[in-house]
Amino acid sequence: MDIRVFDTPEETAAALARRVARALADKPSLVLALPTGRTPVATYAELRRLHAAGEADFARATTFNLDEFAGIPPSHPGSFRTFMERHLFQGINLTLSRIQFLDGAAPDLDAECERYEAAIEAAGGIDLLLAGIGANGHIGFNEPADALAARTHRVRLADSTRRDNAPLFGGDVSAVPGEALSMGMRTILEAGAIVLIATGARKARCVERAVRGPVSTHVPASFLQLHRHVELYLDRAAATAL
Repeated sequence: MDIRVFDTPEETAAALARRVARALADKPSLVLALPTGRTPVATYAELRRLHAAGEADFARATTFNLDEFAGIPPSHPGSFRTFMERHLFQGINLTLSRIQFLDGAAPDLDAECERYEAAIEAAGGIDLLLAGIGANGHIGFNEPADALAARTHRVRLADSTRRDNAPLFGGDVSAVPGEALSMGMRTILEAGAIVLIATGARKARCVERAVRGPVSTHVPASFLQLHRHVELYLDRAAATAL
């Protein structure tokens, strides 16, 4: 793993945005996998700024998001699709047809997962996957468990994950869906390169377990140790346990 530590969350986000901009310059038809949550918000703001400055061109890029809540439509204010529109898509020149997203309101969620896998394959696979890490070590919505699903799948969310996502639902944990759709660990690990971003002292312990602990289904992010090209972008608080 290539571990990069920056002084502040803002510096971490700016460095990651520049990393994405370089990847786009090297391969304009880049296939990107993108996360949601609080951590990447600053990175997305910097990507919007870089695009406005003519330093990040998404015209030929394709994006796949890692996950989405089950049981709500893309237009729902708490959906990850709405989140991405607000924080990134509305501020860059990404072609609408190149935005790939899981539909949590699909009538057959298992078939929707299969459709998503086929779409990733049709796009030629993921070139660069950005990911956050949950305080319980999850990546995407792959929650700690005795076994992890390989491919895009339905998952029951941990209570801690639902609490972390309550701000998207007005702070009401009970309004957060109990299930989600998520890329599986094999799908994630098939990406050409993976960049994990983590900021804040709350993430220090799970980062340490992911980097230095044994590879375990109970710390899904630890599977990144098996990948040939993983970069970690951390602020000093998130790196304190390393």
